[in-house]
Amino acid sequence: MKELFDILSESCSKKVTKTYSTSFSLATRMLGPAIRQDIYNIYGFVRFADEIVDSFHDYKKEILFNRFENSLDEALTDRISLNPILNSFQKTVYKYNIDKELINAFMDSMRLDLTKSTYYTAQEFNDYIYGSADVVGLMCLKVFVKGDAEKYEQLKEPAMNLGSAFQKVNFLRDLKEDFENLSRTYFPNTNLDALDEVSKAKIIEEIEVNFNLGYQGILQLPHDSKLGVFVAYRYYRRLLKKLQQTPATEIKNARIRVPNIEKIGLLTRSYVKYQLNLVK
Repeated sequence: MKELFDILSESCSKKVTKTYSTSFSLATRMLGPAIRQDIYNIYGFVRFADEIVDSFHDYKKEILFNRFENSLDEALTDRISLNPILNSFQKTVYKYNIDKELINAFMDSMRLDLTKSTYYTAQEFNDYIYGSADVVGLMCLKVFVKGDAEKYEQLKEPAMNLGSAFQKVNFLRDLKEDFENLSRTYFPNTNLDALDEVSKAKIIEEIEVNFNLGYQGILQLPHDSKLGVFVAYRYYRRLLKKLQQTPATEIKNARIRVPNIEKIGLLTRSYVKYQLNLVK
């Protein structure tokens, strides 16, 4: 039965989420049961595409990416795929009418990572951020509002800002790996060989603006999605705080983390604030 294969596919997407990201997995568990699996399905898809371009260094990445993209197109056309991750993703795409433009923009940004290593202008950087992060936030927003087109348009800009904030925090945290292992520099007009406190502060100030705009959208989310997104927001704000407190020279030489015990503490405090109606 197709239903049994769908159950298997969705269990794979959930497993991918739990394996690759403890923080995102914790936040997703705080979502309402009716929408939780669909966020797993979206994460599984974006994680697989990202892994191809970031991790499979001993293989022909472009060939693998082309195969994945062809399989994605077939999954969206046929509404089934023998790739369990794509099978569960296409199910969510059709369930919530996720725009193909969002999916295409994401894949375009992932493809850039195969060949492009430096972003020289703000426009190049913003275009990449839109495709790699903002559209993922918009895919999730489609699930959160459950097809309410008016609510989607109302929360579209905050969702994009939150996606931008998360991605920029990731870039700042991963400076060492991106620069040394992948030869990538995302932030324009920033010399990562000589990253100083002034440059770091400018990047953080920009991220803070994204966070503040994104937070206004969190306050307007439906009840069953607000806590989960708030937990993710609190985690990334904490990570940004640690980056702010870390000297620029150390950021270039180490990957800054939030320990698991601290993540649990953040989760607990976020839950208490939410239950006491302090998320305002």
